[in-house]
Parts: sequence; C-alpha cells; structure tokens
Amino acid sequence: MFIVIEGIDGTGKSTQAQQLAAWLREQGRKVIVDYEPTLGVHGKKLRDSFVNGRLAPEEELELFLADRREHVEQVIAPALTAGKTVILDRYYFSNMAYQGAIGFDPTEIRRRNEAFAPVPDLLFILDLDVDTALSRIGGRGDTANEFEKRENLERCREIFLSLQNEPFARVIDTRGTMEEVQAEIRAAVAKS
Repeated sequence: MFIVIEGIDGTGKSTQAQQLAAWLREQGRKVIVDYEPTLGVHGKKLRDSFVNGRLAPEEELELFLADRREHVEQVIAPALTAGKTVILDRYYFSNMAYQGAIGFDPTEIRRRNEAFAPVPDLLFILDLDVDTALSRIGGRGDTANEFEKRENLERCREIFLSLQNEPFARVIDTRGTMEEVQAEIRAAVAKS
C-alpha cells in the first residue's frame, strides 16, 4: 500500500505519518516512512535553498522533479515491489500546491510527475485554517519561511482541497487532537 500525507505546514503531517507507521507495524506490516524533499543530492540543494535563499522558481521545480524521480527509483518502487507499505510525508501534491501558489500550473505539475511517479493508494489531505496553522508553526519555535506566508498558505490550501474529489483522497480536519486525527486516518486505512 502506498500512502501519502499532505497539507499545509502546521497540520501535523510528520507526527501522523510516524503514528500510522507504528500502528501498521504493530499489525505485522513492513513499513517504510519517508519524506520529500529527500536527503539525496537534489533534496539537499532544495533544503539548503529554503534556509539560505530561494532558487529561481523554474530551477526549484526541476530539482523537485529530479529528487522525486530518484526517490521513486531508489526507494518507493523497490519498497512497493517488495510488498512493503510506503508512507510519505509530502509528495508531488505539495509541488502542485506550493509551486502552484507562485504561478505554475498545478495540472501541468501533476502531469509531469505522474509520467514517472506512482499515484498513491491513499492521499490524506490534513486540513487546517491558515491562522491556526501559522500559530502552530510559531508554537513549535519556528518562524514562517517563504513557503509559510499567509497568502501563499491560503492558495496552497485551496489547491490541496481541489484534490478532495479524487477517489484516493481523504480530507481530514486537523483541528481535533492528534489522537482524533490519527483515529480518522487509521479508519480510512482499515477500509482500504
């Protein structure tokens, strides 16, 4: 099974991915949890740019694609072929949202990715209003980066929510407790 957890910053993606993985392992499943951008050569360039100054938008998008292509070839596809469950914290839907928010066509981003990247069995869109998300980002001791500005997050949220009618997508309201959110995610996984 291939599961992707998405949403704007501050929705608890990483926590939910780890909790879901632990639950699935308790059931005896072999689980890989990973994230994008990766720690590979392209992912490191992206991560450095988030801290030290953004790259040109076109260059950034090409690095995301290169990073994902390598991730699919080296981690995702082999794990799925081996019968493992793969849980990703961010995937190409984040590119659709974040690069879409700065002017790229989300549909074109999706088309380019799906030319080589597998579509997940389940996509969880963790949803939260932007004010609450920003307060959570501040509450964890972080300051909002370029990706986390209010107007940008509003547009990203709209793009994420535009995916809710996909047969593999589930929108989860994350205003509740971490346990309530995890219970909803587990229920959806159990039905699949």
